[in-house]
Amino acid sequence: MSAHVYRGTLVNGVDEPRVCEVAVDADGTVARVDLAEPAADPAPAPAGGPGPVITPGYVDVHNHGGARGAFPTGTLEECRRAADYHRSQGTTRLLASFVSGTEEELTHQLGVIAPLVADGTLAGVHLEGPFVNTEKCGAQAPDRIQDGDPEMFRRVLDAGEGIVRSITFAPETPNARALVDLCAERGVIVSLGHTMADYGTTAEVVDYAVERGATVTATHLFNAMPPLHHRKPGAVAALLATASAGRAVVEVIGDGVHLADGTVDLCAAAAGDNMVLVTDAMEATGMPDGSYVLGPLEVVVEGGVARLATTDGTPGAIAGGTSTLARQVTRFAARHGYTRAVRAASLRPGRLLGLDQNEGLHVGNAAEFVVLDAAAHVSEVFAAGRRLTASETD
Repeated sequence: MSAHVYRGTLVNGVDEPRVCEVAVDADGTVARVDLAEPAADPAPAPAGGPGPVITPGYVDVHNHGGARGAFPTGTLEECRRAADYHRSQGTTRLLASFVSGTEEELTHQLGVIAPLVADGTLAGVHLEGPFVNTEKCGAQAPDRIQDGDPEMFRRVLDAGEGIVRSITFAPETPNARALVDLCAERGVIVSLGHTMADYGTTAEVVDYAVERGATVTATHLFNAMPPLHHRKPGAVAALLATASAGRAVVEVIGDGVHLADGTVDLCAAAAGDNMVLVTDAMEATGMPDGSYVLGPLEVVVEGGVARLATTDGTPGAIAGGTSTLARQVTRFAARHGYTRAVRAASLRPGRLLGLDQNEGLHVGNAAEFVVLDAAAHVSEVFAAGRRLTASETD
């Protein structure tokens, strides 16, 4: 007899939703998936709604931490706590995002993170900087930002021994093509952002990266780049256009803070399945309002919104997110249904990392899925065959 049995509407992002029963053996293996009649794509509902929803685990390719653990600066224990928190909330795979730092800071932190990648807790590292534009630094420390330096990048990649999976740099940074060449050579995602680049410059870097065989993404589209303008379309339009053509993937932070829901909907309409949801979460995720850090910068969280601390008390720049992907799935699904939400939070970001997120729902494989209750809250999580619960980190 199976150790765990779950009944609900299975939404895998590929097939039509169906009522199902998923059974998991005591060793964490999927024992059976019994499909019943087709079901309507459920919408998030209050308690007493359509019942549980079962989805593949979520994948976050832009995440700086949570539960008072910061990937850019934390100890091994703090970083493990951050990863465990997000995994318990349904994000079964995630990249640890750093912020702009010196070569010494970046290589040191790669050494801290390496054991978590080796044991499967993390899927790798995303370097957000340091080759970005100081005019759009956002919550990056300006004194850690520098021009594109391929030799430094090569040394950092060497120090990481393969755990660096993605890097954010500005298309206009010097030596952008050489940075792309290194990404193509090492299998690192080219993520363009924190930029003042115009349409042509951005499109040219995307075209070169695609020509070299590199994967291209946009780092939190709209955030840390000039707004879309009808006579100066800029990086936003270039990245949306290339995503709509299947040549890039755009990240959006669909938490209702970084972007209005209507802006997320615009991205979904333009990019289709080449839009992914990301959290940009920082160490305050899962924690109460208060004082925190992001890299070397002080952050104040009020009403769940993280902003850089200022000396005069005025609101600082938004400094990362405090949402989980599960919350963004619920928010997005309320407008577009769970099937599209699963594609944006699980399947498409999983493909960026070479993953098939539905493997964890196939008989004989290690279980990896999320159960959302009737109120659209995470009630059960399996990751790599291990049952996780929110109480493990609460």
